[in-house]
Order: sequence, then structure tokens, then C-alpha cells
Amino acid sequence: MKDTPLTEKHIALGAKMAEFAGYNMPISYTSITDEHHNIRNGVGVFDVSHMGEFIVQGKDATKFLQSATSNDVSKLAPGEVQYACMPNKKGGIVDDLLVYRLDDVADMVVAGEQSYMLVVNASNETKDWRWLKRLSRGFDVKMRNISSKTGLIAVQGPKAADALQKLTDIDLKSIKYYNFRRGRFAGCNNVIVSATGYTGSGGFEIYAKNRDIAKIWDKVFKNGIKWGIKPTGLGARDTLRLEMGYCLYGNDIDDKTSPIEAGLGWITKLNKAEDFPSKERFRKQKAEGVKRQLVGFILDERRVPRHGYEIESRRGAKIGVVTSGTHSPTLDKPVGMGYVKTKFAVPGTRIMIVAGGKKLEAVVTKVPFVTPGV
Repeated sequence: MKDTPLTEKHIALGAKMAEFAGYNMPISYTSITDEHHNIRNGVGVFDVSHMGEFIVQGKDATKFLQSATSNDVSKLAPGEVQYACMPNKKGGIVDDLLVYRLDDVADMVVAGEQSYMLVVNASNETKDWRWLKRLSRGFDVKMRNISSKTGLIAVQGPKAADALQKLTDIDLKSIKYYNFRRGRFAGCNNVIVSATGYTGSGGFEIYAKNRDIAKIWDKVFKNGIKWGIKPTGLGARDTLRLEMGYCLYGNDIDDKTSPIEAGLGWITKLNKAEDFPSKERFRKQKAEGVKRQLVGFILDERRVPRHGYEIESRRGAKIGVVTSGTHSPTLDKPVGMGYVKTKFAVPGTRIMIVAGGKKLEAVVTKVPFVTPGV
């Protein structure tokens, strides 16, 4: 099991630790509910240094990523970020990822070349690297895996900008959603500050060299005392993302799920000129419809739905499967997501979650389940 550059910090803070994606990660420090509410209403910090980061640059970098990812990379300007997925050749998803356009970053670009950073899921780092290397054959690109050299923390919540502003001369509130700036932060140079996250409550993700990330962590907490900043574990990260209806790779999407089925048609640009794996399959799915869809649902009872539970119609017919479930701290109700046959995907439809010998009634609901700040 691997450590992140901040593992010792978590242990010293008394975090409950567990293995996640091959890393020794903090699950919670106080309680998942407390940490969840603190992000929704204040500011908290996650260690997400386990995520993978790849640099892709060269004369064909844009052309290559257009052929490897579902979204339209050509629309990105330097300093912008894009959510995308990498489809496989069988209509599934290799991974979902963030694409950063880095062209204006002096030490990461050569004249006449384009430069990008890809941020991938920790559990898929090796698989993604091999997949991209295979797809890159024939393109004038160079790739570097900087995952083991890069630390990453996510400072999330409505008070994040106020808690961080004194640590940098970057005007944090001027960074638009899914944009980033690079500069000096907490006394460290060449830090990327990105207005992205996985909570729906705003905030920033901060990328720095491993040797700097512990220093940044300490200064973020020292400066954030006034705003009630707290360390936050992966348990709350999961409840926060599920309240927003964000997909988790390995649960809600995988190598056998289509982005069209998963409600990710908005990042699947079928009109761009470049071909990418399964493009024609997705085009057909969009035109003809899909047999199943990923939906959100809220339970009437208190029992939490779990990954793998079967979903039935009210008449007892098997219609799908639960992919994610939790107790929503904001709603104080169990919520979940799962794939159901398309005719049962209409909001308001009553379905049954099969939990062992008991059937729990639920209602299909639009996501996000909550609107932070409202």
C-alpha cells in the first residue's frame, strides 16, 4: 500500500485510515456527517495526491487528444479545464478525466507545440498510461507521467477563496469555474490553482511538487483557522459527490458503460471532425436511444442502498442495479444512483430496491439531489 506525501499528517491528526486505490488514505477525522456539512457551509481540505497526472505535449498534442477523448479539446484556451472521458473500442469508458490546457506555462511548452495535463483516477493510472501510449502511435507527441512527483489537495466550500487569498497574489475570486492559474502559492513557486472540485460547493484544487505539498497543507490550515477550516476524508468526498450526482469510476461508470447511458452525452462531442473510439456506436445510441439509463433516486425508508443491489419495478420485474448509495447528510435521507431500463428512468417513477429479503420503495429523481447554498 502506497503513502501520499501527506500520510503522516493524517495519522498525526487521528484520521481513520484505510486502503483506497492502492493508497493509505484518510476516510474521516471526526465524522463523515460533520465533515460533509463543513464543506457545504464552510471550508475543508482533502488530500487527493493519489490522483494521476500526465503531461502530453507536441505538435500533434491537440490532434492526439481529440482522437483519444470524447470532448472537444480544440475548444480549450490556455488556462481552461475540460471534463471528458476516454472511450474504449467496445462502447465503454477507459476512464473519466480532466484535461488542462497548459500552453502558456513556460517550463512545460516548446514553441510551436501544444501542452496539456491530464488528471486521471488513481485506480486507473497504469491502465490509462498504457492505453494512451498505444493510441499515441503515429502522433508527434511526448508524454510524461508526473503522478509520483505531484501532490494535490482540494480546498472546497463556499469560504475557500477567503481562507486561501492571503497565501497568494493570484486573485482567487477572479478564476472562473473550470479555469486555472499558475503562480506562487504559500511561498512555493509553479503551483497550479484550479477552480475545480468534486463536491459542488466551489473551491480550488492545488497542484504542487511533492516536496512542497506538506508546506502548503500546513499554511492552508494556519491561514484558514478564522474560517473554521477542517481536514476532510474520502467518506465525505463520496457523500458530497453523490448528492451532486457525479459519477464515480468503478461504480457508476466503467469499461462496460456507455457515456450516453451514463448521462454524459454532454461531454461526448459527436460532431467534431476527429474520430475517437466508439464514436459511431455512440452516434447510433444517441439517434436510436439506449436500453438503460443512469438515474438518481431517493428512498422513502432509512436503509441505505448499496452498490450491486438489484432494482425492480413495483410489479417485481428486474429492471436494473444500484451503482452508488449513501445517506445524504443534507437531505437526511438515503439517496442513490443506478441503471434502469429506459422506460423506468422518468423522474417520479416508483421503483423497488432489493436489499436482501426486504424491498425498499424509492422514487426516480433528477440529479443533483441538492443545490448547495440553497
